[in-house]
Amino acid sequence: MIHNREAFLERIARKLGRPRISESVKRPSHWEYGPQWRTLADVTQEELLLVFERQCRMIHTDVRRTESPSLPDVLLETIRSYNGNSVICSDDPRFDEFGLSSLCTTQDNPYGLDVYIWDPEKGKTNIERAEQADVGISISDITLAESGTVVLMSGGGKGRSVSLLPRYFIAIVPLSTLVPRMTQAARMIRDRAKRGEAIPSCVNFISGPSNSADIEMNLVVGVHGPVKATYIVVTDR
Repeated sequence: MIHNREAFLERIARKLGRPRISESVKRPSHWEYGPQWRTLADVTQEELLLVFERQCRMIHTDVRRTESPSLPDVLLETIRSYNGNSVICSDDPRFDEFGLSSLCTTQDNPYGLDVYIWDPEKGKTNIERAEQADVGISISDITLAESGTVVLMSGGGKGRSVSLLPRYFIAIVPLSTLVPRMTQAARMIRDRAKRGEAIPSCVNFISGPSNSADIEMNLVVGVHGPVKATYIVVTDR
């Protein structure tokens, strides 16, 4: 509920010296120019993947390619490369669809990993486990080639701390989620909203490991979140 909205808007109109505008904004039905739709519009999926890989090198993010049957082995190799023992994963049914059930076993894990699955019923325990985890693993919902960005729809079993708090971050990138840029992602999210689908209040756009250039514009990678990140691109169609 918004309190005092009408009085607030009336006060702004008076300060501006004009009557308050109450009509809805009319959006044009057609834009004469739309350069954002032409960027990377004519490339093949393989060319789009090359753009994605090139951008990931720029943002200090490793990319590995694999087929779906080999994904468990590639994921385990990547966890081992980080000397990872404790792992936190989103509660995402696609882990099972990609054959990762065994690797994500929480009790008596066959690979000796200490795996925790985000559980919305456990409240702050999730954040504590994310803070203690070596590696956080999520599956990308939409992937932007132009910026090397994975988009994560948080909410329910997909807590945002999975990608923010562990020392290392691994994103599994289904090839089918790869789109040219933010333009397509924004339209996909808008179309979902128009269909009446619930859109999470938190949508994360993650481009590589944490970094900052606040001090004299000198870029430092790995400052206050994952210090390294790997995207594993898996062919899913």
